[in-house]
Amino acid sequence: MKNIITIENVEKHFANQVIIPSLSLDIQEGEFLTILGPSGCGKTTLLRMIAGFEKPSKGAIKLDGKVINDLEPYKRDMNMVFQNYALFPHMTVEENIRFGLKMKGVSNKEQKERAEEVLHLTQLTELRSRKPKQLSGGQQQRVAIARAVVNNPKVLLLDEPLGALDFKLRKDLQRELKNLQRNLGITFVYVTHDQEEAMSMSDRVAVMNNGKVEQLGTPEEIYYKPKSLFVATFIGENNIVKDGERLFALRPEKIRTGSPSDTGMRTGVVEDVEFLGNHHKMYIREESGENLFIAYQPTDKDAHYKVNDIIGFGWNKEDEVDVT
Repeated sequence: MKNIITIENVEKHFANQVIIPSLSLDIQEGEFLTILGPSGCGKTTLLRMIAGFEKPSKGAIKLDGKVINDLEPYKRDMNMVFQNYALFPHMTVEENIRFGLKMKGVSNKEQKERAEEVLHLTQLTELRSRKPKQLSGGQQQRVAIARAVVNNPKVLLLDEPLGALDFKLRKDLQRELKNLQRNLGITFVYVTHDQEEAMSMSDRVAVMNNGKVEQLGTPEEIYYKPKSLFVATFIGENNIVKDGERLFALRPEKIRTGSPSDTGMRTGVVEDVEFLGNHHKMYIREESGENLFIAYQPTDKDAHYKVNDIIGFGWNKEDEVDVT
């Protein structure tokens, strides 16, 4: 697949402090790539450098093979959607969407045609005459995206655009955004600190920590084959087990439970049990007292364990992932 954005050995320094050490990343044409990481890891700084709002201290950023380091943001063939949407309050939905085209001198006829297309794609046709204050948060977010994609950019950059929304609306819009990206065929580069959001929406995820990309891969690769201790502990729940000099990760759902007398089982005591809907989350202290394990047990299972129960537990060797 063709690379639409190439980031080569890019660094960013602020006041002699290195925020992003040498970083390289290829973003493929037409993909939904999410940059995921905790607050302060450098993900928004990286996005702002791609957009042109910050300049790299070193290295090169290329769009479609051409270096764009010194290109002004409005001259880059990409658009950015911010968390606060930045809509013009005195304009209608349609006027907001057409504004960028009007500034570029696009004819009224083409403005109308292109606006009609994105109004339909973003399901805003019936709301075209409303002002932003008459819209819900989710509707405003769709207007912001429609305004960005009406210019037919090669890349759409999104900086935590769902962060201000409530849980249910955020879930609904995650699905809408992914479907919209598929329909448009535009490359989406999405920044979030929400791992569930990243895993559910993305073709690939770049996990950042301290200005570095610790792992780049599909959600499945990131979840089942973490390449570092940080990725293993940041993405979902994991048991980190020390075995001599070796350190490995083991997902809670990979642990099976039974009787201590069962072949190949370790012995442990249940320290706590939490009900989480479709499963119980159990905390099991190994008999030696050295390791505390988290295991999931489906709630429809006949036998449920209680605090202080002595049980057997184990796993398959192939489910261990080295993170040393």
